[in-house]
Amino acid sequence: MKILIDFFPILLFFGAYKFYDIYVATGILMAATVVQTAVMYAVDRKVTTMQKITLGMILAFGALTLYLQDERFIKWKPTVLYLAIAIALTVTVAIFKKSFLKLMLSSQIELPDRIWMRLNVAWIVYCVLMAAVNAYVAAYFSTEAWVDFKLWGYVFPLAFIVGQGFYIAPHLKGDESGAKG
Repeated sequence: MKILIDFFPILLFFGAYKFYDIYVATGILMAATVVQTAVMYAVDRKVTTMQKITLGMILAFGALTLYLQDERFIKWKPTVLYLAIAIALTVTVAIFKKSFLKLMLSSQIELPDRIWMRLNVAWIVYCVLMAAVNAYVAAYFSTEAWVDFKLWGYVFPLAFIVGQGFYIAPHLKGDESGAKG
């Protein structure tokens, strides 16, 4: 069910774009993300920091898109978000010598410190790569191609997250196979 909640706004955005235009789609994305956040809060009784940041950025960039009637703002929002995440992850490693992912997720997953640091670095690289890809598509392709990329581009984060699952599985504390290595 969580995956449906995660894809809800982008699916509505895609459909609205195909039937109307980028501005209607942007308004629907904004409303759908508010609903998504409310549903997440209703289910979990909390909203993650990442969800709050995403909601804020969608509302801010969406409002600029609608107010100025300039689609560039909504197209560049993912680039700014990915770069902000990469910077936050880099600062925690470079300055504080800690894994931000461990700070956020250690209550849910127990891993050795070296694995947390590797995951942190992997996320930095992934976010910089995704920021660059989105920037390229936003700058050099049509809005229709960018919208298609936003929908079909969800393969990248899914593949990345599944790959992480395979990577961390042998290292999970309490897992007999992880205890041997």
